[in-house]
Amino acid sequence: MTSADDGLTALCARLSLEEKVRLLTGRDFWSTHGIDRVGLQPITFSDGPSGIRGQAWDERDPSVNLPSATALSASWDRQIARAYGEVLADEAQRKGIDVVLGPTINMHRTPTSGRHFEAFSEDPVLTADLAAAYVEGIQERGIGATPKHYVCNDFETERYTVDVRVTDRSLREVYLLAFEKAVARAGAWLVMSAYNSINGRTASENDLLESPLNDEWGFDGVVIGDWTGVRSLESARYAQDLAMPGPDGPWGEALVEAVRAGDIAEEVIDRKVHRLLRLAARLGRLEGYAPEVARTRSGRVSTVFAREAAAAGAVLLENAGLLPVEPAAVGRILVVGHSARSPRTQGGGSASVVPDHVVTPLEGIRAAFPDATVEFRPGPLVENGLSFLALTQMRNPHSGEPGARVVFLAGTEEIHTEDRRSSNLVWFGGDAPIERTTVLRVSTTYTPDTTGTSLLGVSTVGAVRVEADGRVVFDADIRPEGTDLGAALLAAPVRSFPVDTVAGQPVEIVFTLVRGPAVGMQNALGFRFGLLPPDRDDDALIAEAVEAARAADLVVVVVGSNKEREAEGADRTTLALPGRQDDLVSALAEANSRTVAVLNCGAPVLLPWADKVGAVLQLWFGGQELGDALGDLLTGAAEPGGRLPTTWPASDEQVPILRVEPVDGVVEYTEGIHVGYRNWRRLGIEPAYQFGHGLGYTTWSFDEIKLPHTVEATPEGTFLVSVALSNTGVRAGKQVVQVYASRPDSRVERPVVWLAGFAAVRLDAGASAVVEVEVAARTFAHWDDGWQFEPGNFTLTVGAALSDPALRADVTVVPAHE
Repeated sequence: MTSADDGLTALCARLSLEEKVRLLTGRDFWSTHGIDRVGLQPITFSDGPSGIRGQAWDERDPSVNLPSATALSASWDRQIARAYGEVLADEAQRKGIDVVLGPTINMHRTPTSGRHFEAFSEDPVLTADLAAAYVEGIQERGIGATPKHYVCNDFETERYTVDVRVTDRSLREVYLLAFEKAVARAGAWLVMSAYNSINGRTASENDLLESPLNDEWGFDGVVIGDWTGVRSLESARYAQDLAMPGPDGPWGEALVEAVRAGDIAEEVIDRKVHRLLRLAARLGRLEGYAPEVARTRSGRVSTVFAREAAAAGAVLLENAGLLPVEPAAVGRILVVGHSARSPRTQGGGSASVVPDHVVTPLEGIRAAFPDATVEFRPGPLVENGLSFLALTQMRNPHSGEPGARVVFLAGTEEIHTEDRRSSNLVWFGGDAPIERTTVLRVSTTYTPDTTGTSLLGVSTVGAVRVEADGRVVFDADIRPEGTDLGAALLAAPVRSFPVDTVAGQPVEIVFTLVRGPAVGMQNALGFRFGLLPPDRDDDALIAEAVEAARAADLVVVVVGSNKEREAEGADRTTLALPGRQDDLVSALAEANSRTVAVLNCGAPVLLPWADKVGAVLQLWFGGQELGDALGDLLTGAAEPGGRLPTTWPASDEQVPILRVEPVDGVVEYTEGIHVGYRNWRRLGIEPAYQFGHGLGYTTWSFDEIKLPHTVEATPEGTFLVSVALSNTGVRAGKQVVQVYASRPDSRVERPVVWLAGFAAVRLDAGASAVVEVEVAARTFAHWDDGWQFEPGNFTLTVGAALSDPALRADVTVVPAHE
């Protein structure tokens, strides 16, 4: 034990049992308790993995919106992942946050997972290496990182209660590896336990919290529960250290009584408190202890990085020689699609933030082609849900400024007011007295831009009355759908009502919400209002876009998901694009062969028209600068640097694991270690695009591979694979060197092929380099009550993708020297 640990032990001994137990449940939604007399200050947490929201979900305090985790992992670049963490740490410091609740490193077991965009990939090695770099980037700036959700929280259906049945081997080789590297290599200061159960025990009451997390990997940080995920006194017996949110929870007085009765040893409590004190010391939140790492700023300009990261993760799926486009060569550009003007920069749920601005694809194309005439056509309806009101159409009746007035009442007493600049209102912690609020009143003056009957909508839970110019136009009790607590807050039911409007003529709208019993989390409330889409003639809109396409030198059509898909709380039922976007792209491609299809989605979608267009570019949920990144990619100012982190299917039917439907509350991971592309290879199914696929703007040759003839069978060992390669094209570019292992004659069940290591490299035109890829000796091991090695020959292949093995060599695994 170090002197620092001795000091923390002594400090813990100064605390009463009641003080110790109080520390183990949050003070409020986002922070822990402090104790002034011992110099302990509160620790403040914040979502999310792709931007730091802060303690309040508030457009008045915006956040940098980075590209989604799938875009980050598509870069296959540890430097990008580390820089990503640094930018998050900068934002955390700006917002007064001590700990980032990220990264999300659950596996892409199925492409339909609603939270797919927030996790990294379907491969454990790719996920693990990028997760470790992300954690290092955050913590080297003095901010804590929290890899989550430990473990097997890989889908959304019944996520609070489902029991995942998974073998020890699958856990060790697939689902735990990213957590292991984030802890054992990157030294994560926290880990978040999941909602679900694993093999019959809920995550916060599971032996996995102790072994392997603590006893094998050396984790000495805090296990924090997912919000409301710690649900019983029983969980206090396990290596679950902190229950959030507070101030209420399952521990409290019940835990004090259990200790006094001798049912739970006080040493169990002391260990949790000691870890919490160590975290506070690391963060500089404990008097007398210097922070483990001084808080420093990276010096990166976050918006510049967001633009670079969006391009680095963009994947060029197809290119028939159309891209890049010389700006001077095009005089007329047609941009088509709802997502071109209203893109999704992030997925839905607790990970989302409110950016200061968003550069749309339409804006980015206009900036990249300043001398071209750029026209826009909306195409068919994509967004079926609620669209928030434009700030320019809202006036706060109290201040006269753009926005809305929000009044909080306890009975008839006004207890709080806010002047807001959005119709998307969420209180998820913060200063608003949500727990005391029984009535919420929101008022705005709405100035429509159309004449006729507008369909307005409201999304919340409770009794809602809406008045338009003093006339009641809606009065109903809105009840939650389903049991998902997050969905009740972030994706409440939408109810609509017609309002007759005249363009330019203001309408005074007052919403009154009478709250019922608390739904989900205390001190949390969502209230959204806006417009529902009018009836539109999709055939006419497609025909209008096609007619304009015939006269264009370049057509860019942006397609993607809508707000009803790819969000926390629900899984997708199909990978098809919503609406008639497939019809749109096919018709445009037939009208003009110089059509680029840009994908604005966070997860795989079906592309039945991919071989008809001139190029297909996956931009993911590309963050707030995705429009400028798109302009860079189209013109060649930047190269699409991404490779697919997940297999893309040609149809729903061929996906090995499409739907996740618990049976009697249980999901069996029957595929074992064959997750993602491993399962596709095992089943002999050819997808639309292989794991690791991605094209660039130059050409490459893989010239030579060198590696040791033998590797010792030691779980901790590593060796280097040296790959000589050359950029044989006429412009600079990026390549991802991918190393895969196989052993078809193995006596042990193994994947057909599996990723062993990777490295991103950038070379000028005509340049050559030798790239060293570090490979763990454990890539040849299998778990059987410990890491076991099968001696003999393994084959390593190297190339630009799983489907492109350019070089190969054998290596022999030999017993370790005693």
